Amino acid sequence: MAFGAPDSVALLLYFAFWYAGNMKYNEYNTASLNAVGGKTAGLTMTVATMQLGVCALYAITMWLVRINPARLFGFQAPEKQSAPKSTSSDVVKTLPVGLCSAGAHACTVFALGGDPLFGQIVKSGEPVLSALVNTLFYGKPPTMTKAMCLPIIVGGVAFASLKKIEGTYALKFDQTALVFGMLANSFAAFKGSENKKLMSDKEVADRYGGVGNQFAVTQILAFFICLPIMFATEGELFGKFTDLLFSSKELQFNLVMSGLCFYLYNELATMTLKVTGPVTASVANTAKRVIVMVYMAAVTGKALTDEQKIGAGIAIGGVLLYSVIDDMLKPKEPKKKEA
Repeated sequence: MAFGAPDSVALLLYFAFWYAGNMKYNEYNTASLNAVGGKTAGLTMTVATMQLGVCALYAITMWLVRINPARLFGFQAPEKQSAPKSTSSDVVKTLPVGLCSAGAHACTVFALGGDPLFGQIVKSGEPVLSALVNTLFYGKPPTMTKAMCLPIIVGGVAFASLKKIEGTYALKFDQTALVFGMLANSFAAFKGSENKKLMSDKEVADRYGGVGNQFAVTQILAFFICLPIMFATEGELFGKFTDLLFSSKELQFNLVMSGLCFYLYNELATMTLKVTGPVTASVANTAKRVIVMVYMAAVTGKALTDEQKIGAGIAIGGVLLYSVIDDMLKPKEPKKKEA
């Protein structure tokens, strides 16, 4: 048992702070975008990039002080975390993960900036893109039972896109949230597969010294990947952004806090899920999406429509079923007879 709280108590606290971090990230992200003028101000990529910049600074600070404070959230002593002993070849091998991480983060910020609630519903459809990506690019299709769950998820997202107008239903949704939410899901699917491939190389994994260092390097790479894209797409508005940054305490606070919350909730999620079973992890992820959606509805004052509530319920239920159905249908191993 680690010094401080018992591991069982620490695990519950990691769950709680993972959820809280995710909720607060969504809140601070929305506030950051509002502080620069909202989704039509043309600074969404800049906000996403600066959040990754905060992540990069946090990671470098951890290496300088050689302490990772994440375990403090479980009332346990912090761990030592020195800079990885990775080679330049290791960093090159990590570039695909960094690229996908940059794309997933930036597209998520665009999606949530378009509509924080509908963006979350679209994001819940990640298993659909994951199945497609893994089948086409990695030769790893889902099982037949998992594939049968995918139409449920698609149907839920589609139903959430409907709105009743003059007695008839019509498609009405935020296009930014839908398009960038789907792109974010695609990047996340590639990231998951590339990350698994990278860490399956035992020598690379050993030189990183743990997933904490690998995640830190990934965030730093993602920041530097986003920088040129930011200047290419929103460079002419960067002067406006710096003026706002130096003059607006609201932007300063929300930008820093959104970056820190993003880094910490991802780290806490990793610490939590690696010690729980697949069913527990799936239920936890499903519950997280529901809680975040309810929280953001309260924060933004924008209620979910009946169609969005039903559609979100169907989609999230489909994700849960997709995650656990193979374990549910797995035949039980016969008990060994005692000699």
